[in-house]
Amino acid sequence: MKHLFAFFIIPLFLLNTTSQKEDFIGKWTGEDQGEIGFIIFDDEGYASFEVEGQILGGKEFFMNGKKGKMTYTINYETKPIEVDFTMTKIESGESKIILGIAEFTDEDTMTFDMTFDTERPFEFGDNSITLKRVK
Repeated sequence: MKHLFAFFIIPLFLLNTTSQKEDFIGKWTGEDQGEIGFIIFDDEGYASFEVEGQILGGKEFFMNGKKGKMTYTINYETKPIEVDFTMTKIESGESKIILGIAEFTDEDTMTFDMTFDTERPFEFGDNSITLKRVK
């Protein structure tokens, strides 16, 4: 009986985790200081920013002549949701973390804020933007 219980309950936890990650997957657009930009979350854990046609991030990109990558992690256990972007120089392994927070208004709209500082924003404010899923 215990094995049967585990057989049904464990997949439910896995489905819940998968569906949460999928909430973010896709291309999101928003306006920040008059500029339209995009954030892309892929299903492999890579993220990228696109502003004025320039892409920063993803599996592989170049910045100042150095090859890098940008990944993301999401912590659903916090309120608001914590979203962290890690930019890593491939050659040296040196990395920088961008700390963010997100809150869904509906499945295609979220409020988002992030900082390049060492402290995560803890609430939404003047620097927050509304992101809409690109369909």
